[in-house]
Amino acid sequence: MKRTIIKELTAWKNRNDRKPLVLRGARQVGKTYILQEFGRIYFPRYHYVNFENDEQLGALFEKDLSPVRIINELQFYLDTSIDTAHDLIIFDEIQHCSRALTALKYFREQMPELALGSAGSLIGISLADSSFPVGNVAFLDLYPMNYDEFLEGIGKLRLAETLRTQVFQEPLPEIAHGQLWDLWKNYLVTGGLPEAVNCYRKHRENQYEAIQAVRRIHRDLLDTYMADIAKHSGKTNAFHIERLWRNVPVQLARSQDGSASKFRFKDAVPGLRGYDRLSSPLDWLENARLIIRTSIVNRAETPLVGFAKDNWFKQYFFDVGLLAAASNIDPAFILKFDYGSYKGYVAENFVAQEMRAAGVHNLFCWEGRTSEVEFLVETPSGIVPIEVKSGWVTKSKSLKVYIERYCPQQSIILSAGNVKTHNSRLYVPVYAVGRLVKLLLKQKT
Repeated sequence: MKRTIIKELTAWKNRNDRKPLVLRGARQVGKTYILQEFGRIYFPRYHYVNFENDEQLGALFEKDLSPVRIINELQFYLDTSIDTAHDLIIFDEIQHCSRALTALKYFREQMPELALGSAGSLIGISLADSSFPVGNVAFLDLYPMNYDEFLEGIGKLRLAETLRTQVFQEPLPEIAHGQLWDLWKNYLVTGGLPEAVNCYRKHRENQYEAIQAVRRIHRDLLDTYMADIAKHSGKTNAFHIERLWRNVPVQLARSQDGSASKFRFKDAVPGLRGYDRLSSPLDWLENARLIIRTSIVNRAETPLVGFAKDNWFKQYFFDVGLLAAASNIDPAFILKFDYGSYKGYVAENFVAQEMRAAGVHNLFCWEGRTSEVEFLVETPSGIVPIEVKSGWVTKSKSLKVYIERYCPQQSIILSAGNVKTHNSRLYVPVYAVGRLVKLLLKQKT
């Protein structure tokens, strides 16, 4: 399946000062596939090794970290020649070999002509700081497939292109808007993990069969992530981390008026209370990229991070399809868009996921005494408030309070409706938030 990150990988390949690459992301987001596809298309040959599948591979790095020696021995290991000036080498699951990660520094210094890409799911968790070649690697982040990638993945190329080229100056064609809205509800069930999207694509002629098959994949993946927690977090922390991750859908389900509420530490893990006791397992989940944290601020001034508190935030799943499965929301209710208060926080989780994939690394929410705006985006021309409405109602008392207090140049309401403008307010279909945010981040001052 096509992924937009190919453009960033191509830019990395063409840099004169290219560093070894580390592609980060949660398990099952498609890191291995995209690196191999990139190697197949853009290089004469690529050479792939996986440090998780063969623990003895790490022995190549034990003697010393000389790139010349490592490449020579790697040729014997792979039983093929390696052209360091033209081929791509892929080190997959590199977190299983700290020496290989450290070696990236020496590849950069002593063999800069080599295109070396690596991938890892738990980098920063499995490895000590001393292993990390700070300043000597380039990073790219891969997330679950966003909505327009999903559209292209299931063959809706025209709709995907319509979404990617939207500039929000006039409404979308009503037929296109209706189709995009209906398929968006399918995306809420499917999510953006490539295995689930591919399954939906294969079976989508029979929607019931497709959705049931996707839900089975989600349940298996949830078990896989739980197994990862048990394997990589240590006996002491595994229970706490697992309980916290299971608790995210429970906390979201406490939402009032459909909006996700502040994360509560009480009862999240039996016997532990307060941020200090839970900060370590929360950080583990965030570093493993299994959750998305949105900081709550009570002042909407730049820089927003200056008004964020470590213990005041919302928490979302990294994939909205997994959230629906973990919450046991009947897929039929989602497709009918008739599932009570769940509708609001599922839409909010989708927005957080799209914003992260669009390049917003730190998410923020604003709360006043009795008001809340779900997301704030720092742009070159100022802070833009974004209110999320899961249906067709677009009135917002909270946004009115925010505007009276901060007088933003622009405000945005995401809803089920088509594109329209009213003074400085822009109304955008919620499914288009990824494209919208990319445009906001490119605004000129």
